[in-house]
Amino acid sequence: MSNIHPTAIIDSQAKVHESVQVGPYSVIDAGVDIDADTVIDSHVRVYSGAKIGKSNRIYHGAAIGGDPQNVGFDYSIKSGVRIGDHNVLREFFIIHRSSEAGVDTTIGNHCFLMENSIVSHDSTVGDHVVFVHAAATSGHVIVQDYAFVSGLTAIHQFCTIGEFAMVAGCAKIVKDVPPYATADGNPATIIGLNTVGLKRGGFSPETRKKVKETYKTLYHSGLNRSQALKKLNEENDPNPEVKKIVQFFTDSERGVTDHR
Repeated sequence: MSNIHPTAIIDSQAKVHESVQVGPYSVIDAGVDIDADTVIDSHVRVYSGAKIGKSNRIYHGAAIGGDPQNVGFDYSIKSGVRIGDHNVLREFFIIHRSSEAGVDTTIGNHCFLMENSIVSHDSTVGDHVVFVHAAATSGHVIVQDYAFVSGLTAIHQFCTIGEFAMVAGCAKIVKDVPPYATADGNPATIIGLNTVGLKRGGFSPETRKKVKETYKTLYHSGLNRSQALKKLNEENDPNPEVKKIVQFFTDSERGVTDHR
């Protein structure tokens, strides 16, 4: 395979498409599946159970699918990671396999995850997500589509970051961050809408206004959370973004981040 550097080690039981490029000193274990046109740089380690899609770029020193950092983990458990298509995983990016048998830690498509960022065991990252330098999830975190997580952010286990949410640098996330909002601080609070993200995402002025009005009801109407949700449900606005916000608050198990 001309695309494979002679110092790379690829187990004979790994499934690597002939178009995949593998750089110097990278190691790919048995049971790995890598699809077409993915590029793996030097000193990358891909552990057994990892499934990597098409046209990904994985940079120097990344570790894909290693054991979860979970005290008491049973190392005999068979699990893995699943990475979609067209992702960029920069230098020393880390993703751990699931702590549950037969389950994958997952990354969707078109994500840009910068150097030293971490996706921990049992987490789910959606599509078009950005992690800036050293952003980190704990286990069982969900990051929904188009979320932007700034550098040095720490996300507590079992938290959810909503779609098109923006998390500012060095934030400490201990509760769920709702869709279309911006969170900042340690611990984080909501400081407003992700206005730039909504505009770049092509949301109409009318939709942005409805999102703003929905958050005004939830955070600034003087109603408690249950009363605000009841009011919004009674209004039954058909706007899909409004429905997503209401559903997010309704479904949150950890609790939603308060407004500053």
